[in-house]
Amino acid sequence: MSDSPQRTAAEQRRVDVLRAIVEHYVATHEPVGSKAVAQGYELGVSPATIRNDMAVLEDEGYLAQPHTSAGRVPTDKGYRLFVDQLATVKPMSPSERRAVELFIGGGVDLDDVIVRASQLLAQLTGQVAVVQYPSLRRSGLRHVELVPLSTERLLVVIITDTGRVEQRTVELTEAIDPGALANLRVVLNVAAAGRRLPDLAAAFEHVVRENLESHQQVAQQIAELIVDTISEEREERMVLSGAANLAAAQMGFEENLGPVLEALEEQVVLLKLLTEMAAETSPVSVRIGRETRVDGLVNASVVTSGYGQGSDLVATISSIGPTRMDYPATIASVRAVARYLSRIVTT
Repeated sequence: MSDSPQRTAAEQRRVDVLRAIVEHYVATHEPVGSKAVAQGYELGVSPATIRNDMAVLEDEGYLAQPHTSAGRVPTDKGYRLFVDQLATVKPMSPSERRAVELFIGGGVDLDDVIVRASQLLAQLTGQVAVVQYPSLRRSGLRHVELVPLSTERLLVVIITDTGRVEQRTVELTEAIDPGALANLRVVLNVAAAGRRLPDLAAAFEHVVRENLESHQQVAQQIAELIVDTISEEREERMVLSGAANLAAAQMGFEENLGPVLEALEEQVVLLKLLTEMAAETSPVSVRIGRETRVDGLVNASVVTSGYGQGSDLVATISSIGPTRMDYPATIASVRAVARYLSRIVTT
């Protein structure tokens, strides 16, 4: 079927028929026949024309006939065309938006906010929600605190501009008195303020060299600890909510639940997929079935958005469910929760 804006009237009618079939199948979970389309959707054509269009759509790979009955179901290709043709996404009502803002905004710290966001998205969609913590590697530094545990041992507290807090202890190469430690704290914070990982090492080196006459070795030791902490791949974490939703009969995963759960446990693979999707140009990315390139998700769809400030995304939020999910509602929910997360982590 042509993707050109100059699509013929017959091609556009088939797109309308496909849209009706997808919507009906998502609502009923039953194969859709031409009679149901003719009666439930005002397409302005006869049932015979709809039957012919369904036959063409099946020949072109957009529909499949699972049984010998006349009913058809969308294929991954059909869902892809449906998603690509979405002109509008149903917006949340004012009351729904207020509920989202109040629930997420009620978090007492970053951990609570991330957990609340994942729980809320799972509840809104009835699917699995995955919320990634803001990546240290994509975060800026808001503050560095140095807490003396002894004259030669420090607790280094790293606070990012997304609200993430990391703590590390370090054994110093030399003792440092409280006054020198206070000065060192100021120097490091001047160097670190708002900088991302690629710029940190050079900034620390420059400021330490220009502003410290003594304890440069200690300053360099702490600076290296901060850079190493932010560089650690193992700090990429995520929260998953709603896994129990996959067992619901309407999900259709009865025979494929095991592989889906295994895919969700493979966090490195899953985060790679979600990061790739968030990097795409559209605000919300959708991958359907085999488009995920993850074996366990061949019968699932993933809807993902990045959150952060503008193009400076710090992490991802996603909803994972069956290929027959309600795409407009899922996209709207992911987009709304991502928007509120962005406000929180960038203020």
